[in-house]
Amino acid sequence: MYRARTKDIEVVVEPYYLEEQSSPEDSRYVWGYHIVIENHSDHAVRLTHRYWHITDQNGTVDEVEGPGVVGEQPRLLPGDSYEYSSGCPLDTPSGMMFGHYTMEDDEGNTFHVDIPAFSLDSPGLLRVLN
Repeated sequence: MYRARTKDIEVVVEPYYLEEQSSPEDSRYVWGYHIVIENHSDHAVRLTHRYWHITDQNGTVDEVEGPGVVGEQPRLLPGDSYEYSSGCPLDTPSGMMFGHYTMEDDEGNTFHVDIPAFSLDSPGLLRVLN
């Protein structure tokens, strides 16, 4: 699991390889990821936008942004958490993702909450540290 905490909002990510949706012979590798967002602050926040920076093992970057997550813009009261799952296809057997959520408090102030960088590695992939 990967964790990041920004302004008392914690984001936990758990990626997993989706073998049944992947087809290595066609250069298609698919991962799912489960995210938990926890509001440890003393005020309510709404997740209004997401931004993802996705890099495959060749260094090709794809940036994805848009409103909310999985069609929702959840509001988290103090102590609340929100969970969702999504996925990411790549043309290579490994890569990495990171990003941020844009949050808005009840006064209309916006701020970014970090999504921790996490690796996308196919099972059995030999990893070499540089």
